[in-house]
Amino acid sequence: MRHIISILIENEAGALSRVSGLFSARGYNIESLTVAPTEDGSLSRMTLVTRGNDEVIEQITKQLNKLIDVVKLIDLAEAPHIERELMLVKIKTTPETREEAKRMADIFRGKIIDVTTTSYVVEMTGESSKLDAFVHGLDPDCIIEVVRSGPTGISRGEKGLHL
Repeated sequence: MRHIISILIENEAGALSRVSGLFSARGYNIESLTVAPTEDGSLSRMTLVTRGNDEVIEQITKQLNKLIDVVKLIDLAEAPHIERELMLVKIKTTPETREEAKRMADIFRGKIIDVTTTSYVVEMTGESSKLDAFVHGLDPDCIIEVVRSGPTGISRGEKGLHL
């Protein structure tokens, strides 16, 4: 099962390395990883996506909690949450295909953020399945490049990851 683990971590050199080292030392895979500072400059929020059964995820969270840099963590899969992913797609266009590319972007609520005579760059956010559907709906020969952030998430309601 896929799990999104959000971690409040001290914003110090080597913290990311220690977390990724924990995963590699135990043979666990990180599917995606995003890190950014929080409203508190001394902390960063790390969101990582991994897969495993309940025992594996429990082991991962216990090991993460032992790291000195980790302040607090939460497995978002355990409660109602909102998740989103950002994707940028560069699409090859011709005068004949430009309208179809624009229509596809509109259908998926994407935004064309760059236009050249031969390409569009489409920005899109949403659940991973929506982004996958958009990419699969395009002609593979038209796709120049795809960049994805990986899922990030936040718990719903009053509960949150904070001190």
